[in-house]
Amino acid sequence: MAKEYDLVILGGGTGGYVAAIRATQLGLKTAVVEKSKLGGTCLHKGCIPSKALLRSAEVYATAKKSEEFGVETSEVKLNFSKVQERKQGIIEQLHNGVQQLMKKGKIDVYEGIGRILGPSIFSPMPGTISVEMNNGEENEMLIPKNVIIATGSRPRSLPDLEIDGEIVLTSEEALDLNSLPNSIIIVGGGVIGIEWASMLIDFGVNVTILEYSDRILPTEDKEISKEMERLLAKRGITIVTSAKVLPETLEKEKGNIATIKAEHKGEEKSFTANKILISVGRQANVEGIGIENTDIKLEKGYIATNQYYQTKESHIYAIGDVIGGLQLAHVASHEGIVAVEHIANDKPIPLDESLISKCIYSSPEIASVGYTEDEAKEKGLKTKIGKFPFKAIGKALVFGETEGFVKLVVDEETDDLLGVHMIGPHVTDMISEAGLARVLDATPWEVSHTIHPHPTLSEAIGEAALAVYGKAIHF
Repeated sequence: MAKEYDLVILGGGTGGYVAAIRATQLGLKTAVVEKSKLGGTCLHKGCIPSKALLRSAEVYATAKKSEEFGVETSEVKLNFSKVQERKQGIIEQLHNGVQQLMKKGKIDVYEGIGRILGPSIFSPMPGTISVEMNNGEENEMLIPKNVIIATGSRPRSLPDLEIDGEIVLTSEEALDLNSLPNSIIIVGGGVIGIEWASMLIDFGVNVTILEYSDRILPTEDKEISKEMERLLAKRGITIVTSAKVLPETLEKEKGNIATIKAEHKGEEKSFTANKILISVGRQANVEGIGIENTDIKLEKGYIATNQYYQTKESHIYAIGDVIGGLQLAHVASHEGIVAVEHIANDKPIPLDESLISKCIYSSPEIASVGYTEDEAKEKGLKTKIGKFPFKAIGKALVFGETEGFVKLVVDEETDDLLGVHMIGPHVTDMISEAGLARVLDATPWEVSHTIHPHPTLSEAIGEAALAVYGKAIHF
């Protein structure tokens, strides 16, 4: 028997389950269809497991230099199986939490693959959902008034570099390694590639990064990219930029050894390691969900939507990685909230991507919001800059983490804060202050008059704001 809902969400990842919770808060009868586990990529194959591993790597690296803090220990050893056990325990605890949230909200969860059907006896418009249940039971038929597609994304691969799960990996296979390799080549120096490079070098793995662009982290402010490249090289990572991996050059040898070739500065060079990690972005999961039964349009492989995440079918919405843009969990969540509030006529405010904070959980961390210096100039804006180094911050010295800086990009004419870019200790926990400043259209003067407690790392933000006017106190 077909079941009727106000809203059915395809995908129970971060965007999907947050949208479901908001929908029930607004009185909408809601169901979620999830083919695997609630929490999606972020919880099971991305954000959470990778950050758990990064934390273990950070603790291991700190333990090895504990004598700097006056703490003498016996030999520091890494038990990677326990690292993986801890990671899995965190995932399971959070997964149970999401399941409880679904029960609390009285949200029906269907475990299976959902497909959008065309016009039928159930509805004159496309949107009826057929669910192929994982348990082999007869398909469920759901008749929603509205649909949200939140099917997420998966790692991209490269031609002639087949992902075999043994030598050639994506981040998903790498998360489940039973043991660490002696060496690894990371193809791609974007956010995911840099996080893995930072983690693995701390675990004692020999790391080489091959980046196609002329710099790592090409979407970050150039000064941030340059500083991160310097610091990674200082830690022993080999970084090769402007490197084009050549097709059909992968050679696998006995003993888990692989060689690939790349063109660099007009020369063909070979690179050898135990593992190859492909980190060249993600592609939307748009196949097999019935898009062909609708008028929904795809643009460059992503679902096209308006500012409220409506597709060409006005009752079908799409959010998260499947629509491209900033493929971040917190973005998907807010897109889901905007979509649901639009469905409920709750007059949502569309998201402004320039107000969204971005974080990289490497060592040191990177966080940013707003325009880079180059982006501001490309918009025809005259800028002034305020910078302040962490080496002049007492709390950074206490932590023993003094690398990096805070950089403010400011409109010279209006004094508006255009962007904040940080590289240094725990900056991912500090970026929300900058995000709020952007939302409130604050000036550096207002930021500098926010009293930053001492000693804290956040003092660097206040000092950078003063530096815009040449009035920094401690540098």
